[in-house]
Amino acid sequence: MKIEADSIDITEHPHDDKPRPYLCTVCDKRFTRKDSLNVHKRIHSGEKPFVCTVCDKRFILRGSLKVHKLTHSREKLFVCAVCNKWFSDKRSLTVHRKLHTPTGEMYSCTQCEKRFSTEQYLRSHMYVHSRKYKCTECGKSFTSNHNLTVHKRSHSGEKPFECSDCGKRFTRAGDLVKHSRIHSREKPYKCHMCYKAFSQSGDLNTHMRVHTGDKPYKCSLCNKSFSQSSSLQSHKRHVHSNRRPYDCRYCGKLFKTHSHLKRHVPTHTGAKQHSCRHCSDRFTSHYKLKRHLLKSHNEGTWLICHICQKTFSRKDDLKTHVRRHEGVKPYVCSECSKCFYTAGELKSHLLSHSEFRQFYCSLCDKCFKCKASVKRHFKGCSGVATFSLLVKSETEIKIR
Repeated sequence: MKIEADSIDITEHPHDDKPRPYLCTVCDKRFTRKDSLNVHKRIHSGEKPFVCTVCDKRFILRGSLKVHKLTHSREKLFVCAVCNKWFSDKRSLTVHRKLHTPTGEMYSCTQCEKRFSTEQYLRSHMYVHSRKYKCTECGKSFTSNHNLTVHKRSHSGEKPFECSDCGKRFTRAGDLVKHSRIHSREKPYKCHMCYKAFSQSGDLNTHMRVHTGDKPYKCSLCNKSFSQSSSLQSHKRHVHSNRRPYDCRYCGKLFKTHSHLKRHVPTHTGAKQHSCRHCSDRFTSHYKLKRHLLKSHNEGTWLICHICQKTFSRKDDLKTHVRRHEGVKPYVCSECSKCFYTAGELKSHLLSHSEFRQFYCSLCDKCFKCKASVKRHFKGCSGVATFSLLVKSETEIKIR
């Protein structure tokens, strides 16, 4: 459903014909009672008189504070029949259910095409397009003078709220409250299922997906789903992106992440920065140290495949192994649509679509596409064979 921006006359109430003598001088909305008008004015002034005693969050309405307090308790009364997600109030559950019915009625703003699950949310959003409270710096509009004042600090750099413990400053009081929990270690938001506690409500909401299995962030390229937006973005960079901004200063090899480059460098330097606390052995990577502790000193926990009981020291290795049991191949070749279990298998396959041969035999100068092929070739060559890696340029080959 679409509601035209210019058709929203908030002075009209088609469902009744009660007299509304109390007028808001800011937005022209009318009310039947003076106390209703006074409550409404808080939207424009930014006044929030009702404060949560647990986390100091403020609210315009007493009812909103009452609903909010349930986030600090273990009481979750309403459950979604589709995904088993729990809610403190029936209204939140009703709004959530619309996520499972994409064909259901949605309300679209004709100014920016943003969509909302309820007409009330759309009407609240329409204030964004009004010119009552508009920033003269960037043109952004706000529903209240208070919100505009807070926004202006992003241009002026003003940060009036200072942490008494470390001196860090913030533009909003709420941000200071959240930050102060780092020092106090206060965690007011508790999971009602496992009793784990969090300092921010958003962290609790993300955690609840561990119990519900909810993964709302779906990759448009391979349909893999994630519980967090950051996990989806990381997945896209690591799996589907061609960009490799980190290069090794020793061999020029390119990497998608700084951590991958950091793990690679010791293969050139031979640096063994990870030492065992039980013996004198040292290792080039944390993974090798962890495996050593498991095998030699029985320290740590082996990860066990629930299908064949094979053990692993790394979570990623176990996940890849389980994929082979389940037949899941998330890595897709953009040239022929062939699928693979790992990024390494896809990378090797991509060479079949390229004529570039980066490895050569130092005895006969025959070239090969991969290291394994040149190693096999050496067995047929006489003498002591060594192989070299040709310097490759970005224009010669592009590993997807």
